[in-house]
Amino acid sequence: MNHPSPPTIDPPAVQRLERLPLDQSPWLHEEVARRMAERLQWIKLQPDAWLDWAPSWGGLQGHAKLLELYPKARAHVHEPVPARAAKARQTHEPAWWQPARWSGRAPAVGLPTDGSVQMVWSNMALHATDRPQDLIGQWHKALAVDGFLMFSCLGPDTLQELRALYAQAGWPAPGHVFTDMHDWGDMLVEAGFAEPVMDMERVVLTFESPERLLKELRELGRNLHPARFAACRGRSWHAQLLHALRTSPALTEPAPGSLSLTFEIIYGHAFKPVPRIRLSSQSAVSLQEMKTVLRHNKKNLPPV
Repeated sequence: MNHPSPPTIDPPAVQRLERLPLDQSPWLHEEVARRMAERLQWIKLQPDAWLDWAPSWGGLQGHAKLLELYPKARAHVHEPVPARAAKARQTHEPAWWQPARWSGRAPAVGLPTDGSVQMVWSNMALHATDRPQDLIGQWHKALAVDGFLMFSCLGPDTLQELRALYAQAGWPAPGHVFTDMHDWGDMLVEAGFAEPVMDMERVVLTFESPERLLKELRELGRNLHPARFAACRGRSWHAQLLHALRTSPALTEPAPGSLSLTFEIIYGHAFKPVPRIRLSSQSAVSLQEMKTVLRHNKKNLPPV
């Protein structure tokens, strides 16, 4: 099965989102990171090294929690956005005079691509990329054999009340369509992961006013849909939007006096197995793959 890039994500919009300044991690991302960290109690493997993918977006408090859970493990931090990578060095790397810098356990800023970490942690990043297969492939490459991936992202029921409001008003969609967790599971298997386990929960957030609701949504991202309104909206439309939010039954019925929005949170984890070598009359096998197979278990070679 071949999964193309998500059809409702505009790559230039993704690039503009990445260039926006980020003063702090979004509140919802921190909450999701906390909930995902609770799931680590079911994972027996204690990593010697682990990678946090884009913690400035996924949650710096969540990153601190992982440091507490794995105090003896080497932490790696990768910020795929260059501007955030420079800031990450200031945030995570200890000063030259601090003992942590020379202990061998200080966080390392950069992407390990040699399969040297036993856990890859990615919080709330997968739904906001236009190249999800490439991203999953990078996670797989960074992981050691028998290491595991932990990730979270938004699911298709996210903002269902707002989507209904926009559709009724005849406006373009307020955001791109989020991928279903079963499709994420298929993509993980395609990338070489094994035993993917997916689950989800719906979180309903309430807001005291339309203004507060819109402010929170801006902190969580932008509209990445290719068919979004191409120009700047005027004051008249903004007033219409505020009125529609205040009076929409979908947003106001569950909690009178406030506005409610649903967020579907998808959680997933999967393991990186020993690579299986497919043999045919002519087979090309990398030296690294052959070394990995022989190091772990010769039985992984299928019968000829």
